[in-house]
Amino acid sequence: MVGLGDARFLTVAEVADMMRVSRMTVYRLVHSGDLPAIRFGRSFRVPESAVQAAMSAHVADVSRSA
Repeated sequence: MVGLGDARFLTVAEVADMMRVSRMTVYRLVHSGDLPAIRFGRSFRVPESAVQAAMSAHVADVSRSA
């Protein structure tokens, strides 16, 4: 298991770049609970592992519906 100290956190802008979506889409995913995030002051940080898991889950969903 990866400890919190080993986790890499990404900004909303970095997540948007990785997922090739807008920052607003990332905020919607965070607020809906589909993408876990931690709030630091007025900004959010998203664990890189959560982004990778969300992208993998979406790819799996798309391949099943084809």
